[in-house]
Amino acid sequence: MDGNPRQHGVQLGFAALGQLMPMFLWLDATLRIRGAGPTLQKLMGVQKPGMMLRDVFLLRRPRDPTTVLDLTRAQRLRMTLISQPNTTFKGIAVPLQDDDGILLNLSFGYAVRDAVRDHGLSDTDFAATDLAIELLYLAEAKTAVMGEVNKMATRLQGAKARAEEQALTDTLTHLANRRAMERALSTLLHDGGGFTLIHLDLDYFKQVNDTLGHAAGDHVLTQIASLLRASVRGGDLVARVGGDEFVILLAGVQDRAPLERVGAQILARMRQPILFEGQVCKVAISMGAVLGPIVPTGYDAAEGLMALADRALYASKRAGRARLTFIDQDGTLNEIAKSVDVNPT
Repeated sequence: MDGNPRQHGVQLGFAALGQLMPMFLWLDATLRIRGAGPTLQKLMGVQKPGMMLRDVFLLRRPRDPTTVLDLTRAQRLRMTLISQPNTTFKGIAVPLQDDDGILLNLSFGYAVRDAVRDHGLSDTDFAATDLAIELLYLAEAKTAVMGEVNKMATRLQGAKARAEEQALTDTLTHLANRRAMERALSTLLHDGGGFTLIHLDLDYFKQVNDTLGHAAGDHVLTQIASLLRASVRGGDLVARVGGDEFVILLAGVQDRAPLERVGAQILARMRQPILFEGQVCKVAISMGAVLGPIVPTGYDAAEGLMALADRALYASKRAGRARLTFIDQDGTLNEIAKSVDVNPT
């Protein structure tokens, strides 16, 4: 290139200028609007060329300009549409040749997302070389992807929680299973607070299966599960730990009085016959209880408690079934609840 580039001029029609800068604003020397790019006209709405700049825009940088020099001297322009939704622009101003006013090239800057939403803009409202709309689409795509990722994570978390719950739940009775009981017992022992463990076993259950079938046996188990759940507090754990074996953990129970009440309630409810297809399922329940923590020599804590509860349980069976036997720390056995009706063998 040779010569002084300032001596050369380029003439563009409104259409070509609008393609290059869809948001240009042409002002005369008195800051009156002489023309605007197609996108800016769309944003200004009913505003028409001939209006003063201050009647359409609120100038924030520079404030209250009175001449074109105020605008061209400013390194950056910041201005806001007076009409709703008060869209904000940033831009620069350059003088035109032959004192033909100034040209402002405006953009949305960081507010492009809001402007697109507020004015319903599309890619045709931006210059073909403007990356703003493409970046906006990328941001929208990222938001959509992250939304789907978050939804998937939530679904996976829910599925994991359901799987963990299923892993700790007996599928037939919907009580806790042995794994859940062992975990809860370990927690009680770790916390060091007092609690009571009751080991329960159904009597005559095999006869129900043999005479009425396994469907009757399953029905009995679900009924017993409901009976046990109704006999304890909401926060107590009731678990099915074997075919017809159950364990109850009574957190915070450290003496025999509440234990006697629980045993009496269970035995009282067992007096109500369990019917299956019109047939009475004759079962009873034997129980053994121990206060925790008690650790006999040679056992770990959980095994020790279960061993003591087993001794008390089989003492109930030997004494005639349908009763609750309590075992002391020294191994002394005491019958503390008994049913007045025991089903015959």
